[in-house]
Amino acid sequence: MFTKILIANRGEIACRVIATAKKMGIATVAVYSDADKDARHVKLADEAVHIGPPPSRESYLRADKIIAAAKQTGAQAIHPGYGFLSENEAFAKQVEDEGIVFIGPKHAAIAAMGDKIASKKLAHEAKVNTIPGYNEPIAGPEQAVEIARQIGYPVMIKASAGGGGKGLRVAFNDKEAFDGFASCQNEARNSFGDDRIFIEKFVEQPRHIEIQVLGDAFGNVVYLNERECSIQRRHQKVIEEAPSPFISEATRKAMGEQAVALAKAVGYQSAGTVEFVVGKNQDFYFLEMNTRLQVEHPVTECITGLDLVEQMIRIAAGEKLGFTQAEVKREGWAIECRINAEDPFRNFLPSTGRLVRFQPPEQTMFQADTSLRHGVRVDTGVYEGGEIPMYYDSMIAKLIVHGTDRQDAIAKMREALNGFVIRGIHSNIPFQAALLAHPKFQSGDFNTGFIAEHYADGFHAEDVPHEDPLFLIALAAYMNRRYRARASGISGQLEGHEVKVGEKFVVVVLGAQGQREYHDVSVTDFEDKSGSSVITVSDRSYQISSNATLGQIRVQGQCNGRPFTAQVERGTPKSPLALRVIHNGTQIDALVLSPLAAQLYKLMPYKAPPDMSKYLLSPMPGLLVDIAVEPGQKVEAGEKLAAIEAMKMENILFAARDGVVSKIHAQKGESLAVDQIILEFA
Repeated sequence: MFTKILIANRGEIACRVIATAKKMGIATVAVYSDADKDARHVKLADEAVHIGPPPSRESYLRADKIIAAAKQTGAQAIHPGYGFLSENEAFAKQVEDEGIVFIGPKHAAIAAMGDKIASKKLAHEAKVNTIPGYNEPIAGPEQAVEIARQIGYPVMIKASAGGGGKGLRVAFNDKEAFDGFASCQNEARNSFGDDRIFIEKFVEQPRHIEIQVLGDAFGNVVYLNERECSIQRRHQKVIEEAPSPFISEATRKAMGEQAVALAKAVGYQSAGTVEFVVGKNQDFYFLEMNTRLQVEHPVTECITGLDLVEQMIRIAAGEKLGFTQAEVKREGWAIECRINAEDPFRNFLPSTGRLVRFQPPEQTMFQADTSLRHGVRVDTGVYEGGEIPMYYDSMIAKLIVHGTDRQDAIAKMREALNGFVIRGIHSNIPFQAALLAHPKFQSGDFNTGFIAEHYADGFHAEDVPHEDPLFLIALAAYMNRRYRARASGISGQLEGHEVKVGEKFVVVVLGAQGQREYHDVSVTDFEDKSGSSVITVSDRSYQISSNATLGQIRVQGQCNGRPFTAQVERGTPKSPLALRVIHNGTQIDALVLSPLAAQLYKLMPYKAPPDMSKYLLSPMPGLLVDIAVEPGQKVEAGEKLAAIEAMKMENILFAARDGVVSKIHAQKGESLAVDQIILEFA
C-alpha cells in the first residue's frame, strides 16, 4: 500500500480523497493555484505545493507541474479526482512513465473510452447497444448541418473530449446545428484543448441512467447497480439518485452486464461509469464511459456500503477486488443534490464571492465511513468565510441523504435543504426544494427534459408553492414575539415606559414590486422557558415551540406536534426591520407590526428602484471576454452585445430590443461585478 499520494485536483473532490487516504493511513499532498491558497483541501492535506496562477490551464491542467510536485514530495501515486486531467490519457501515461502510479484506469483504457468516437466503435464490437450517429470528426459547421439532416433531427452535437455539460448542444434544425457546432468547438477547445466534434441521434423522452463499474488488474469486473441522473439543467446533473425509480430488475441486469462486457473489452482497472440513455420503453443505448470517479459516487456508496475512493486506491496498489457480483448490496435509497453557486432567480447565473455564512445541516454520515447509513452527508471543499472564485466550476457542496425507501429519502432531503444556511452568495437551494416538491419528481415520472419542460421560462419565486403559506406568517409572528420577550427583559428601562408586549399583531408580507399583504395575527400562551406560543392566522392555529437562540439563522422546532426546520433572519433588502422566513424553498419578507403601526405603514409610499433599462448590466461577476458592438452602432433585438466568462462557461448577452449604442463603459478583459454597467443606449 502507498504511504503518500498526491491529489491532482481541488475543492470538494480533493477533500473527499483526503478523507479516505487519512482513514487508510496514507499521507496526502495537495496542489493549489493562487486563487486556492486558503482553500479547504490545502488545509486538510499533510503537504501542499503551489502550481501556478488561477486559470486552470496555467495550474490544474499543467501535467508537468503536478508530476514535479509528486516527485518533489515523494508521492508514490496520483489521484486525479474528476474534471481537469482525470480523463487525459497523455497525463496518465506521463505519470506511469515517471514511475508514479496513476490512481485510475491505465492510459490505454482512458484513450479508448475517453474518446467518445473510438468508444462508440469499441462498444459496438463488444455487443453493447449503441445510438445511430456519425462517429468521425467533423470538419466544420456546414458538414455538421449535412450530417444532421442525414441522421434526422433532433440530433446531439458533442465534443469528443467533453464532460460536465461542456461542448454539448441539442439541435432541432439547421440553424441550431450550425451555431451549436461552433459553440461546442469553442467550449471544447477552451475546456479540454481538443475540438473534435461528433453528432448522434437524440433519443426523445430520454432518461440518463449510468452503471458504476469496478475492475481490478486480475480481470475481475463488477457493476455496483445504477444511478438515475435524468434531472439535468443544460446537460448538467442537478439531482442524482440510486437506485432508479424507472428501470426493472431485468433492465438493470442487462445494462449491468453490458457495462461489465465493455469494461472487460478495454481491460478496465479502477472505478468507472458506463452511461446509458434509456428510452420510454426501457430500450437503452451506450452514451459514453467516464474513466474516473463521478461527482455522484456517494449515492452508490450509500446503497452498497462501499468506499469507492478506497476501492480505487486498493486496485491501483495491485489488490484484488474483495467481493463478487453476487455480494454487491442494494440497500435503501440515496439522493444527492448538487448545491451550486448560482442564482436560480436570475436564470442560474454564476454567483461568486465570499461565503459570509456556510452552515450545512447536521451530518450523521461521513465521507470514507460507510458504516453509518440512513442519514445526511455533506461533501464540500469550502468553509465559512472562504471565497468562491470565478475560475472554477460552481459547485459549493453535495448534499447526500440515505433513506429506507424513496419517499423517506425525499423527506430527509427536503428537511436537510431547509437547514442548509448559505449567505454572501446565491445558491440553487430554492430550486432544489422546488424540484423535490414537484408531483412528477415525487412519483418518479420524469426524463432529461423535465427541467426544460416545467421551468421553460426560467425559475421564479412563484414556482415554489408552499403547502401551508400561513405557517410562514405564523413563524414570523412567533420569532418576533421572542425578540419582544428579550427586549422586555432588558434592564435599566425607564419606569412607566417599559417594553410592553401585546398579543395582537399585523404581519405585512412585502412583495417584490411594492405589493403588501396584511394579515391579522394573535400570539398567545407565550412560555419563556419552552419557547412555546400559540399563533392564530385567519382561522388557522399553530402551536410553535423552538429552542433556537435569537440571532441564529437555522430554526428547528415543533409545529402542532410535528418537527420542522426553517431559516429566519432579521433585516432584508426591502426593510432592515423585516424578517426573512425560508421554508421548503419558499421565502417571504415580513414586517411584524402592532395594529397602530400597521395603520401608519399603510400611509407610507413605495419607493420604486431607478430605471436602468437604458444600460446593459453585467448579470453576474465574471470576465468580459468580448464586446461585439461600438458607440453609434444600431442594434436589433436578439443581436449579440457582449460575452462574459465565469465558472468555465461563456455567457452571451443579447439586446432585449432595438436601439443605438451611445457609450461603452467596460473594457474587454475587465473583471466585472454583478450589475456593473457594460454599455449604455441612447
